[in-house]
Amino acid sequence: MDTLSYKTISVNKMTAEKEWILIDAEGETLGRLASAVAKMLRGKNKTSFTPHVDCGDNVIVINAEKVQLTGNKLTDKQYVRHTGYPGGQRFTNPFNLFKSKPESVIEKAVKGMLPKNKLGSALYRNLHVVVGPNHKYEAQKPREIKLNSIK
Repeated sequence: MDTLSYKTISVNKMTAEKEWILIDAEGETLGRLASAVAKMLRGKNKTSFTPHVDCGDNVIVINAEKVQLTGNKLTDKQYVRHTGYPGGQRFTNPFNLFKSKPESVIEKAVKGMLPKNKLGSALYRNLHVVVGPNHKYEAQKPREIKLNSIK
């Protein structure tokens, strides 16, 4: 038996089969939506998953303003940022963030679930979050996925 014929084939940047996926966030819970999107961005839902390569799909999330947070997270959860100056720590909550920039709530949740390195930055660029049902990515012919159908 020739053992050399049984080689594991790793996907690289050129051989990765990337596609465009459309997800509707209306009525979805933020954490469950973000974890499903992070898996698709990373490519963990594919059989050809390679940990060190961007083999995930491009994901478009529409209706970002209609995502739900359970419990008291809308007012109690805090997002922290720093201006870079002494005493420059600033806090905000999802309620205020929904008023000014609703898509950033989903972006922050997904970014926190991606690797904290150059690969994570590259994967994050494949995420497109849109407020409302209309988006500018129709030319890519995205395939719509219902999150309830994913197990």
